[in-house]
Amino acid sequence: MSRHDGVLGLLIHNEERDMQTIDVKRLNDQHPNGRIDLIDVRMPTEFRAVHAKSARSVPLEALEPREVMAGRNGSSNDPLYVICRSGNRSAQACEKFISAGYENVINVEGGTTAWEQAGLPVVRGKKAMPLMQQVQISAGFLVLLGVVLGYFVHPYFVGLSGFVGAGLMFAGFSGLCPMASLIAKMPWNQCGSVKSCSV
Repeated sequence: MSRHDGVLGLLIHNEERDMQTIDVKRLNDQHPNGRIDLIDVRMPTEFRAVHAKSARSVPLEALEPREVMAGRNGSSNDPLYVICRSGNRSAQACEKFISAGYENVINVEGGTTAWEQAGLPVVRGKKAMPLMQQVQISAGFLVLLGVVLGYFVHPYFVGLSGFVGAGLMFAGFSGLCPMASLIAKMPWNQCGSVKSCSV
């Protein structure tokens, strides 16, 4: 990583992904009034549970870079900040923007977790089970199911456990988790309306 000129010269440039990042303290110092364009790419229910006060919900699974940029009311040249829980999903979102030709997008390091820990203003609402916890429960259940079926029904069912294990390894190496993407689309991870996810 090397320093480069960015927002007030305090951004960090990620050479591998050609992505700008900023930590929550610097972001708050630069915009103490909270007037920033900040999108939260977590699931709607995660956003409803707790989010940065200045953030708006744009779930990663439904993210269309051109639509987001077109709806910025003439502020397309201003930085667009992207946040999630810890920084991984927001990095994926930034890559989508960069691939679509939008360079002035900035990943918020540490995500909403770091934002909360820094004591910055948040909005709290109805809690929901975090996505990664849902993934852990689902993966554990499938591994256990494969072992039980392999023992009591047919040895080939052990392949289910192996398949899940391979999927988790792929997620660990690539940073992409197909199971998480699938679970994020489940009805219980959606809100009935935009309004119901704002509180």
